[in-house]
Amino acid sequence: MNNDRLGVGTKVHMRKKHACGSFQWEIIRFGADVKIKCLGCERIIMIERPKFIKNIKKVIDTNE
Repeated sequence: MNNDRLGVGTKVHMRKKHACGSFQWEIIRFGADVKIKCLGCERIIMIERPKFIKNIKKVIDTNE
């Protein structure tokens, strides 16, 4: 996965679904840890960057 397309406001499709059933997340903070918000239930979680990048299936929408 190319990190150039990832940043605040980017929407991604993850490999595993959230408990609410949604696969789509929006990046809120992108650093050593990544803060993401579920687009189904709006729950916010933090995840380590390497684990986050490994679990991305595709980038849906960029902030550009």
